[in-house]
Amino acid sequence: MVDAHQTFVIVGGGLAGAKAAETLRSEGFTGRVILISDEREHPYERPPLSKGYLNGKDERDSVFVHEPGWYAQADIELHLGQPAVQLDRAAKAVSLGDGTRIHYDKLLLATGAEPRRLDIPGTDLAGVHHLRRLAHAERLRGVLASLGRDNGHLVIAGAGWIGLEVAAAARSYGAEVTVVEPEPTPLHRVLGPELGGLFADLHREHGVRFHFGAGFEEIIGQNGMVLAVRTDDGEEHPAHDVLAAIGAAPRTALAEAAGLDLADRTDGTPGGGIAVDASLRTNDPDIYAAGDVAAAEHPLLGGARLRVEHWANALNGGPAAARAMLGKEVSYDRIPYFFSDQYDVGLEYSGYAPPGSYDQVVCRGDVGKREFIAFWLSEGRLLAGMNVNVWDVTEQIQQLIRSRVVLDPHDLADPAVPLQSLLA
Repeated sequence: MVDAHQTFVIVGGGLAGAKAAETLRSEGFTGRVILISDEREHPYERPPLSKGYLNGKDERDSVFVHEPGWYAQADIELHLGQPAVQLDRAAKAVSLGDGTRIHYDKLLLATGAEPRRLDIPGTDLAGVHHLRRLAHAERLRGVLASLGRDNGHLVIAGAGWIGLEVAAAARSYGAEVTVVEPEPTPLHRVLGPELGGLFADLHREHGVRFHFGAGFEEIIGQNGMVLAVRTDDGEEHPAHDVLAAIGAAPRTALAEAAGLDLADRTDGTPGGGIAVDASLRTNDPDIYAAGDVAAAEHPLLGGARLRVEHWANALNGGPAAARAMLGKEVSYDRIPYFFSDQYDVGLEYSGYAPPGSYDQVVCRGDVGKREFIAFWLSEGRLLAGMNVNVWDVTEQIQQLIRSRVVLDPHDLADPAVPLQSLLA
């Protein structure tokens, strides 16, 4: 039985919001829990949209966080297909697109991120795609199957994780694929030049073409349909469909209009997410943020803010915010983690090592066979580790990152030396 003495509202129907609602109930909260989502779907996870569901291995129902009936059983009130359009902090109320006004005692913003758009001619043509929502994946899945049947050509803007995973899915259907990337290698800003080339080789072996050092200048169309892509170095690539995979921007409009503090982007301009402390609380003591939209002070980074767009952050951040809303002591210090599957390569990455932060990359195992662990070091301390087709080492890698111990690169590179022994 719900006790209406308190109302906790969650804006955002993704993994972070759904897990926050689940945690409120599992921690014994008996007040009203209201979850607002601008999508009509029940909350779902996003990794399958570029992995198992997109490539046809998983069914649609596999993406949902909970069975639809769970929300009623847990007394979670759902407002699906209704965007939150205004946040009145003074009145502690959220207004929805249909005019509904909902009071809150505590509020969690888990509004996620949205795909960055190409600012070039031709983006209004049929056949230009983004991948963020289940509806996007459903449409793209059909497109890839059609391209495969008809020997069609997909051109992808961006060789990041989404771009590469979609390229792998497209090749599994038999579609022709070209990836255009301004940097000199795939994943350049994550893996650096040391390992980005490995993924170029992997995809080339599966028939993907790359065009590095260039960006899209125009999408050329005919009769409203995509015909080709022209890059800013003058080349043209024939295309039947185009995917923009150039990153995502945090959905901060609601927070910004309400006067909540935003973090700076890494390039120094505003808009890097909603600024929260280590308990995921904003500058308003009754409002919290979690998931892709939150830029949190990270205890392991000396309080520096970090915004993480990956599955594990939503999975763990939503529950952490829920506990903080309940008045529990929370210091959200999870090591950033993500995973990717491309062809026969599976990997897990833990840590944070942006370009310029590390001075050495050490590998153990066989890089040529794509069975190895890579370590990014700064003055001997581990910043990040990536295991490629090597399993059950994530916990040890994360322990080494937390330990801040100075490591011997020779020991790191030697598979005969257990990682656990380096913690001593």
